[in-house]
Amino acid sequence: MRSLFLGLATLAPCFIPAAIAEPVPRNVIRSPSQLRPNYDFIILGGGTSGLTVADRLSEAFPAKTVLVVEYGDIEYAPGSFDPPVNWQQSGASVNRWAFNSLPNPAMNNKTAFVAQGQVVGGSSAANGQFFDRGSRHDYDAWAEVGGDEFRKWNWNGIYPFFKKSVTFHEPPPSLVKQHGYTWDIAAYGGTTPIHSSFPPFQWADTWVLRDVWQEMGIKIAKECAGGNKQGICWVPTSQQPVTARRSHSGLGHYADVIASRSNYDLLVRHQAIRVVYPKGLKSGPPIAQVRPVPSSFSSDLFNLTAKAEIIISAGAFHTPTILQRSGIGPAHFLRSAGIPVLLDLPGVGSNLQDHTGGGIRWNYTKPYSSFPIPSDLANNATFKADSIAGFNETPARGPYTLALGNEAIYVSLPRMTSKSTLSSLLHRIHQQATSVPSTAAILPPGPDYGSNPSMLAGYKSQLLTLATQFAKPDSPTMETPFATSSDGSRLAFLLHPLSRGTVQINLTNPLSQPIIDYRHGSNPLDFDLHISHIRYLRQVFDTPTFKKYGAVETGPGKEVADSDALLKEYIKQEIILSFQHPCCTAAMLPKHKGGVVGPDLKVHGTRGLRVVDISVMPLIVGSHTSATAYAIGEKAADLIIREWKGR
Repeated sequence: MRSLFLGLATLAPCFIPAAIAEPVPRNVIRSPSQLRPNYDFIILGGGTSGLTVADRLSEAFPAKTVLVVEYGDIEYAPGSFDPPVNWQQSGASVNRWAFNSLPNPAMNNKTAFVAQGQVVGGSSAANGQFFDRGSRHDYDAWAEVGGDEFRKWNWNGIYPFFKKSVTFHEPPPSLVKQHGYTWDIAAYGGTTPIHSSFPPFQWADTWVLRDVWQEMGIKIAKECAGGNKQGICWVPTSQQPVTARRSHSGLGHYADVIASRSNYDLLVRHQAIRVVYPKGLKSGPPIAQVRPVPSSFSSDLFNLTAKAEIIISAGAFHTPTILQRSGIGPAHFLRSAGIPVLLDLPGVGSNLQDHTGGGIRWNYTKPYSSFPIPSDLANNATFKADSIAGFNETPARGPYTLALGNEAIYVSLPRMTSKSTLSSLLHRIHQQATSVPSTAAILPPGPDYGSNPSMLAGYKSQLLTLATQFAKPDSPTMETPFATSSDGSRLAFLLHPLSRGTVQINLTNPLSQPIIDYRHGSNPLDFDLHISHIRYLRQVFDTPTFKKYGAVETGPGKEVADSDALLKEYIKQEIILSFQHPCCTAAMLPKHKGGVVGPDLKVHGTRGLRVVDISVMPLIVGSHTSATAYAIGEKAADLIIREWKGR
């Protein structure tokens, strides 16, 4: 393994010769011979944030060139529920990275499975299309944990970029009357070719759970994308309003704009390996080293030269590994990998967060009658044939326009637990934050993490910030999506976990998939949060609507739910360890708090190198992450444009 990195370190520069002609505009580039001699901006990763930045930079600077390097290729991206599959079945998809985490000791050694888009468009071309934003408190927490210099990343600082990032299409009055859609147009306003809309279809039995939630005291919210996120929320789908086809960055920020951009190139089927500073960290933009896919030889590497900046946008798993292979990361780990340490930043690959959760289950003994419900796709051939035909009409209609649904409840701890339970939890979080041994015991062991002063300081700040957030009655900790009431189960997403994991290069094969260690439950207070969520959800069995239909609980059951110890074991058994929202592994924090990038998203201690994707989130937000990834891309592009227009 050491010889591999020695080989990379001594590889003779293989610059693209100036004599090569420029590529034909609009062609996707597949060979180094088609590349220009150099570029102004090079973006490593053609996903949600990366393509957003590429689009904006190529638009703002017609005289400057932009290159995006993407591991995947251009593909048609099906929606999350396209025909002919039945509800909740796996269907056609773009190519995806399939990651499996290390066993999770606190969760009975279960492993997490995570799929991420391996395609132009990244995970926006492969996700569930649930296009929500976090609460204002989530983004205010970014500024709080970072300090005063990060205040422009609070809700007021990022909200304009949420609005800019998407074109929201209001539903026609007929659909509003049929489904009860609510929204506030003031939360939107963009004209970009990234689209969101409400579908023309909802399952006929969604009213059952909607009634149940209201009987539990949860109110219907008019709009949850404007900063106030609590109650029963309608959430748009990331799809075209007429065809109901998926909208993603590979379309909106590449295919839909490229005809007018002779300065915008896309190199597909190439892997970004690392960045190199031949003359030192402050010498200017680094060189990017990439290789074709597939390839297994270090001699296939070639160099790409940027005149202005290199921007890494490879996502929560690959961004930190690119930095680690570059010698930027936790010093002790890099030395163990045989990588010369260019910059000791222990936060690279640390702070991994994701949404997790368990749930409740039931059967109906007095079933209600509604048509259509999901089982009708499997049991009614006439209905299924009509549904497939409807999806291919213009405008599209029927269940295949639904994606994964459009409703969820969002509930805070003060609204689901007693004052004494909440007070005890907050007290224990404060105890963890103010005791160095306690804080150190939660983080991964070793000089890069649990005994590193900057990592301890950063995690302490996170705990105190989250404790403040948990106390707010309008700051949700739980999400429960629902699209039907017939499936007999509901999950409770833990929106703000306290445990932290790591992402590291594979010491056996540093160019392969990284080693992912979620460490869920390493902070034992996460179990308290899960327990509160499960107990709250169980209140559905006391509602008039569930009693009317004879809902009988099949999990966890009263005996288990009444015991902390038994409910903890139930959670370990039932928990889903990833809802496909990994983030936060190159955190936007001060260096003395374990941060990797500053508020300008420049990597600490470097010149000409930024990170722009959801790895910069210091704390995971209480939402699915696609909308936030777009907003980060939009705000980053604005920062870069302002800086370079001033030169």
